[in-house]
Amino acid sequence: MPTTEDYLLGTDNVESVRLGVQHRLWANQAAAIWERARIVPGSRVLDVGCGPGFASADLAQLVGPGGRVLGVEGSPAYCEQFRERMSASNNAHASVIKGDIHELSTLVAGDRGTFDVAYARWVLCFTKDSASVVRGMGEALAPGGRIAIQDYFGYEGMRLAPASDAFQRGIAAVATYWKDSGDLDVMGEMPRHLREAGFELEHFDVVQRIARPSNQIWAWPTIFWPSFIPRVVESGHLSEDEGEAFFAAWDEAGKNPDAFLLLPPVFEAVAVKR
Repeated sequence: MPTTEDYLLGTDNVESVRLGVQHRLWANQAAAIWERARIVPGSRVLDVGCGPGFASADLAQLVGPGGRVLGVEGSPAYCEQFRERMSASNNAHASVIKGDIHELSTLVAGDRGTFDVAYARWVLCFTKDSASVVRGMGEALAPGGRIAIQDYFGYEGMRLAPASDAFQRGIAAVATYWKDSGDLDVMGEMPRHLREAGFELEHFDVVQRIARPSNQIWAWPTIFWPSFIPRVVESGHLSEDEGEAFFAAWDEAGKNPDAFLLLPPVFEAVAVKR
């Protein structure tokens, strides 16, 4: 697991901007799972691995001043951005605590058993011990509370068309590098983790999207590669020549009106605490 001061993708301004664009591009899917989790005005929501607070800001608007949003985040920089974002939007009922998500039971000890919903999006894939985080989320929930998770399974199935060996080598290297500290197939064990943590699964499905150069979601991978591929090269999982070939293949695809990218599947789980 990356330290609480940083994470696999970094916490610089470039990554913060990328997270904001990512949130906007997946806003519809976030809103849909929040509705399934029954987040309504007055709800008390725990946002696990909240980052700079893009999702938390929307959640704060949904629950209103009669509700509460508590973010948990390991990065001091992101915690500060979270506070600035909530202050600017007058969301005084949204706050953040700095800490390791593996220590939720300790971090929210004073609020244990009070939350209606615990939410985690693209967070558990950064840990090797997602089961312990799920247990901590469960302890934070009131009886009958719900957990909502959006994360990966089958990431390496991402495919570019027309096919490109240089691109696929890059994807394989990304997956290998990620596995050193996380799990890109984390949703594969999620039904079991939820059951063993005392949850009853209500909703389990996959969101599969296709990106084309002419549509908005093409921006999602486009802003990710410059942020992450250099890290993969630096780690030695991809050579400099292979990194350059990857970017060349992506640039070529972006100029091809017939190109498309099968994006990594994002699985969704909503479960109720028994």
